[in-house]
Parts: sequence; C-alpha cells; structure tokens
Amino acid sequence: MAIFVHAVLPGATTDQYDALNAKLQETPDMFDGCVSHACAPTDDGLEIFDVWETEQQMNAFGERMMPIAAAEGFPVTEAAPRVLRVHNYWAPGAAG
Repeated sequence: MAIFVHAVLPGATTDQYDALNAKLQETPDMFDGCVSHACAPTDDGLEIFDVWETEQQMNAFGERMMPIAAAEGFPVTEAAPRVLRVHNYWAPGAAG
C-alpha cells in the first residue's frame, strides 16, 4: 500500500539539498519505490513530500541515504517524518 511521507528539516538549505540530491543520483537504484518527490523551502529550512510504493522501500532508502547525507554535512534532525497511508493517488494526464 502506498504511503505519503512528510519530513520537516529545520536548518537545511536548498544548496545543501541540491548537493545531497546530486550525490544520491549517482547511487544506482537509490529511489526504488519512490512514486513522487517534492522539496519546498520554508523560512526555517526545508520540507520534503514523498509518495512511496511501500514503507519498506522508504525505510530502505532512508538507511542508504542517511550515511551519505551525514558525509555531505547535511543537517540531521531527530524528528521522524510523518508517514500516512495513501487512500488515493493520481497524476493529471497519467494513464490509469
């Protein structure tokens, strides 16, 4: 069952996000199971909004991503992301 993930990252900047994202893009299969992703800057940092096919895939991503983020100096928060089960998901113009 698909899940929606909302992560709040106080103190993170778009430059830090861009550097981390570039590094993650170099890792094969890093985003397996990620249906959609958005990053939005706020006055306090960044907020991440994802849809994942399963919570297990999101957790596997997190386990692989966190060491890379730490090595890149990305600010780490102790707060866990909010995870919700998706009732319905569709993209305008997409088949199905």
